[in-house]
This record gives sequence, structure tokens and C-alpha cells, in this order.
Amino acid sequence: MIGRIGIAAAACAAAIFAFEGQAQQAPARPSIDAPELAALGSHGIGVADLEFVEAGRADPLQGADKPAIVDRHIPIKLWYPAAAKGAGTRYRTALPGEKGGDVPFEVPGLATPGAAAAKGRFPLVILAHGYSNTPEVLSWLGENLASKGYVVVAPAFRDPPITIRTPAARAGPLTSRPLDIAFVAAEAQRRAKAGQGAFAAADAERTALIGYSMGGYGVLTAAGAPLDPAVAGATRGALAPYVAGAAKAERLKVADLKAVVAISPASNLYGTPLWAAPGVAAIRAPTLFVVGSQDHVVGYDPGVRTLFEQEVHAPRYLLTFREAAHSIALIGAPPAMRESFWDLDWFEDAVWRKDRLMAVQAHFITAFLDRYVKGEEAKASYIDGLVPNSNNGKWVGAPGGRYAGFSPGAPAATIWKGFQPSRVSGMNFEFKPAQP
Repeated sequence: MIGRIGIAAAACAAAIFAFEGQAQQAPARPSIDAPELAALGSHGIGVADLEFVEAGRADPLQGADKPAIVDRHIPIKLWYPAAAKGAGTRYRTALPGEKGGDVPFEVPGLATPGAAAAKGRFPLVILAHGYSNTPEVLSWLGENLASKGYVVVAPAFRDPPITIRTPAARAGPLTSRPLDIAFVAAEAQRRAKAGQGAFAAADAERTALIGYSMGGYGVLTAAGAPLDPAVAGATRGALAPYVAGAAKAERLKVADLKAVVAISPASNLYGTPLWAAPGVAAIRAPTLFVVGSQDHVVGYDPGVRTLFEQEVHAPRYLLTFREAAHSIALIGAPPAMRESFWDLDWFEDAVWRKDRLMAVQAHFITAFLDRYVKGEEAKASYIDGLVPNSNNGKWVGAPGGRYAGFSPGAPAATIWKGFQPSRVSGMNFEFKPAQP
């Protein structure tokens, strides 16, 4: 009897170890059932930590009667194509726990700190995280894109804990997203043009913006959506010079913008409308919206689908994960974040596997950026002309059983190009062209 108990305990321990080992794989490495373009690119991946400083900016989180004028220090996580593949790294970061205190955890990464940069000129991507998030929880996307020839700049916005649900605390993220994104993009472009350091390989004239949740609000604003005057009051006046019609409104627009990816973007924060008319209709850059149909944080319809419909002057795409909620863009929950429902809920979706969500997004984001930023027209077949409902795709003559090959797309198949036949259900992908 004791022997059986010991064997069972050993098997249980082995299962736990195996689970934690799987959870600790680098999130940027796609699963075996990932669609075709989720695969890592040919470049090694480098990573560097640095800081940008914007002098003399209004901070709504400081100052008694009005926002204090201070130097804004913005930590930067920089992922870039490296000349060779290295041993990888471990990122250390933390998210607020249910009672406000930080819960620290580690994230394994494929990038090598300080690696020599690959030769060439690579498009510049600004990657903006969500409320109380950190760049590390988007490492799956930063590393994946760097391996494919993109220089990815991910600012850390240093939000107050999301558990502090006061208007004063919310003023911080509302202010930081558009101002930090605009400043970081301009500073990265300046350094790229000057050939400075790790930015020497970046092509400032091919810039893209990617944002999740509150970062989605930031990138859509930086793409041209004018801030609603109500945002001025919600930020203690910090954004007053930048709202629609104000003197500095144009300074929020990122130059040389070729494409925008908005993942679960916020468009209304606790009753405060974020954009004035014409809203996202002012954006001209091609845009990919990504959202879950059960996203009750930012809304689906009305919500992100509404933004997709309203952005009439830009070619735009909408990827919908049916039945998914808001937590679609962060890495899978690390072991340290599986001890409470609050911690787990930062990361995991109730319906979808997280590695599946990341892989599908990496596939479509790669196709979208390669086409509109790099100008690779061959990638258009991965995003144009798809049947809107993934369940409706057909592939006459496809091998049966557990076939692992990828659909060739039109004209041979209407199963989405680059997807395995048994791995293409539960999604919608839609396109609308720009109107004059």
C-alpha cells in the first residue's frame, strides 16, 4: 500500500513538474499547431534595456492644485534582430495583486541581452502594453517580430495599480498612453535617423504601432483619432493642450506611420469618451483590430467592432475570437501567477488556450505588417479574400485524419491560408476597404 502511494505521489509530482516546465517555455516559441506565419523568423533576437526622458511634462499623478511639471522617465524594452541566435534570458517583472501589492514572476525569453545587431534596415514598431501591465507580458510578440526583422520598442508606462479605482489614479494611464507613445516614437525615429546605438538598424520611415487595451487607445490616438475635450478634465488638465482643436493636438500624431494594430482597444473609460468626432474615422493608416466577442472590459458590439465600422477612411481588418474575453494578448500565466483567481485572470481566457490565442495573433500580425510595412504583397493572400467565418472554409481533396499541413488558400481552398484543417474553427476575419 505504501509503495502504491509513493508511486502515485511521484507520478503526481512528475505531472506538476511537467506542467510547470511547459508553462515556462518561452512564450514567443509557437505551439506545434500554430498557423504558418506564427513561426519564428530567421534572425536571432537581441534585447536591451534603456530609458527615454522627456523634459518638463505635466504629470497628473503629482502636484497639489495642478499637475506638477517634471521630467518623464520612460523605461524601454528594446527587441531587435540579432546577428546570431543566443542562449536566451529570463525577464523579471510583476503585476498588481488583488490587494494592490506587486506579485513578482519570471518569464523565459528567447532574446539575448546585448547581442550584436543583424545587418540591414528594419521597420520600427512601438509596442504599447495595457493598464498596469509591463512590456514583459508582451514579450511573445516583441520577440516574435524581432526574429522576423522588426525593431520593437516597448515602453513601460508605470501605471498606478489598477486596484486603485479613483479618477485621480486613472488620470495617469489616460495621460501617459498618447503622450508617451508619441514621444517614444519620435525619439526612436530620431535616433534611427542619427544611427545611434541599437536604433541604427531601424528604419524610421517605416513605423508601425501596436497597442493592447489601454495601449490600444494610445496607438489609435497616435494614429490620428482626436482626443475628446472631456479627457482634459479627466487628466487634471494634463491633456488639455492636446485635445481636438487645441494648440498641440497635432503633436500626438506619429510620423511615417504605415500600419496600426489595436488589440482589445479601449474607447471609453468609466464613462469618459476618449475621442471627439470624427473619432477613428480620422485615421488613414491600415489597421488590424483584434478582439474577443465576449470582451466585457472594452466591449465588442458596441465596442471594438464599432471602431472597425467607423474607421471608414482606412483599409481595416477585424479578427474576432468567438467567446474569448479581454485577456487575449498577455502571455500565459506563469506558475507564480496561478495561486489566486485574480492573478490567473490577468492572463488566462475561460475558453481559449492562451498559446493558441498568441499563435493566431502572431500569424495575422505578421501577415499584416509584412504586407503594409515591408511591402510584401505576397502576404496579402493570408489576409485578403478570406471567408469571414473560419468554420465555413473548405478544402476539397485535403488529406484526411490528423493532417498537419497548411491550407494553400485560394483557389484550391477556402480554409484560411496557413491554417491546419482541424485548427481553424471559432474565429471571424473581416475586411473593409478605405472610402474616399
